[in-house]
Amino acid sequence: MAQGGVAEPSELSAKVDLLATIPNNWELTPEAFEKHFNAENKGLFRWLTKDRTRAKLSRTLYSNTDIQLTIFEENVPIEEVIADFSGGKLNLVTVSIYNRGDGAAITLQDFKTRQMAVGKAISSRLGARASARRANRQQGLLTEGFSWESPSGMAVLESNEGAASGEKIEFLRLRLARPNATGSLAAAMKSSRGGTSTRVSELPANLTRDGDGNVFIANLPMVDQGNKGYCLPASTQRVFEYYGISADMHQIAQVGESDPTKGTSSMTMSKELDKIDFLFKTRLSIIGMSSGDGNLSEVKIEKGEYYVGKSVDERKFQKSIQSLIDEGIPLLWSLELGKYPEEPNLNPQTSGGHMRIIIGYNSKTERIIFTDSWGAGHEFKTMKAGDVYLATKGLFALKPTLR
Repeated sequence: MAQGGVAEPSELSAKVDLLATIPNNWELTPEAFEKHFNAENKGLFRWLTKDRTRAKLSRTLYSNTDIQLTIFEENVPIEEVIADFSGGKLNLVTVSIYNRGDGAAITLQDFKTRQMAVGKAISSRLGARASARRANRQQGLLTEGFSWESPSGMAVLESNEGAASGEKIEFLRLRLARPNATGSLAAAMKSSRGGTSTRVSELPANLTRDGDGNVFIANLPMVDQGNKGYCLPASTQRVFEYYGISADMHQIAQVGESDPTKGTSSMTMSKELDKIDFLFKTRLSIIGMSSGDGNLSEVKIEKGEYYVGKSVDERKFQKSIQSLIDEGIPLLWSLELGKYPEEPNLNPQTSGGHMRIIIGYNSKTERIIFTDSWGAGHEFKTMKAGDVYLATKGLFALKPTLR
């Protein structure tokens, strides 16, 4: 059975042109989206949020079958589509045309064929010419490709640097947004610079304090890592999107050299985070990592070398969490699953190394609030603060460098 109790089908296919028929697509409601794709075949998509503001169609949505997805009159095969809704209408669409985590390696000719077909279709639908976008690592622009803008909307078609010239092809991604699109991804599409556009001083405004004593970040975007071992790239994508950085998990996996089949130790996660933080105008801070004796210790990184410092006792650990959450900064939390109870208990993964995001705390009930990158239902979960300390293998913060 798939997540949510939906039977896994043996064969499915879907055309997703409804999401790219500009400008009529911008009138699409969540209800119309659901009706359309359920009419084709139930089980084609998954809502990523309870409020139905983000949905996912993926070739690898199920473990026992491929869903054949195509776009632009079936001319272009794709891996995944994320549909974002705002104000009850379609706001933005992200299409993974290719990514190495989901698909087998493709040739340069295949890459160019897909890129050209998508570019031609977008130029026609928007009635605009493409403008070249070049990578510029000093400005945090790690992708290259093309952009379009017209009264009907805007689009960005991008790939990893060097893919179009025959270097290793990591991903090819299309984003479409309505003319008045809202949110961090739309803002990043318009920006001529990469990296975070959010200032640290702006983050406390994202906190919610409810009548039950919960203090938490309420607007952290949700993604679903799928069947891959991409808990770190998926979690990092959510934090980055919260900061206004448009990189998705596939791009983050490429830059951090993540392998979907390898383990997820806290040291592995730390090294991957250390490779990507400065590129996206963020700074990695390690609150604590499990040392050889199993206890949490401070860790400093200097020229790629890790130096263990003072131990991190529970009081210091809890104080660090509360202090960073009060600043509006989510925490990347590495742990071994299955050792301590949580509420609600919705784990699709019951054991093994994993990365979550701590988004809040409750001093009155002494519980920590966290979220998993597994889609709808995993936005808000809790665990006893003492158990969180005992379960932790690593606790990290990626902070924007803009003050």
